[in-house]
Amino acid sequence: MAARLKISIMASESPIAQSARRELSALYGHVPPSQAEVIVALGGDGFMLQTMHATEELDLPVYGMNRGTVGFLMNEYSVVGLLERLESAEETVINPLVMRAGTGDGKEHRALAINEVSLLRAGPQAARLRIVVDGRVRMEELMCDGALVSTPAGSTAYNYSAHGPILPIGSDVLALTAMAAFRPRRWRGALLPKSARVRFDVLDPDKRPVMADADSRSVRHVHWVEIESEPRIRHRILFDPGHGLEERLIREQFV
Repeated sequence: MAARLKISIMASESPIAQSARRELSALYGHVPPSQAEVIVALGGDGFMLQTMHATEELDLPVYGMNRGTVGFLMNEYSVVGLLERLESAEETVINPLVMRAGTGDGKEHRALAINEVSLLRAGPQAARLRIVVDGRVRMEELMCDGALVSTPAGSTAYNYSAHGPILPIGSDVLALTAMAAFRPRRWRGALLPKSARVRFDVLDPDKRPVMADADSRSVRHVHWVEIESEPRIRHRILFDPGHGLEERLIREQFV
């Protein structure tokens, strides 16, 4: 008899996700992530991102099932045939962004982002940002509510809400998108190669404070932020056949 697949089942704190965890654990077993061959995440997209961040050093595939309010990264929930679904699932590999942010007290903060790194004004006045790409100043001053750099996997999230482009998976492109740009007026952003290193310098940070956010992990009072793709870290996401991330990104553009 073939050995049973070792599954680690992780769930958000919501009652519906916790109930699903208990039901699936009883049917298919559960082991700690360090002993698992695959991780099943129960919740919404936010919890899926938390799960991938929490297990990024294990290099394990993560199969999400929607027990939350948003499920772009999730598969449909069912207690039936989980082992067969895991066996036939399609794998998508994505690399996160690494953010380094310097604050006024001289400290440097580091965080990883699967979706995007964003800079947001933290006061009543618009932010003033200088944009540098690969060591070359590309925009001396951008006045805006904020700006972000998005991966293809995150391009349908905050980036899309800010009128940024949807990026195909595997395109080796990052989206740089402005939020409510005032000067240059209506500037929407740029498409950059995945290898690009983007730096934002915050102009007048005391009068116009700015915060930086990497997948909801925030750093306040930043003076500069550098962002680039981290190819040494990979996240393996599993989808049911015909419902992979590439298909979802294409379908989203025709809704």
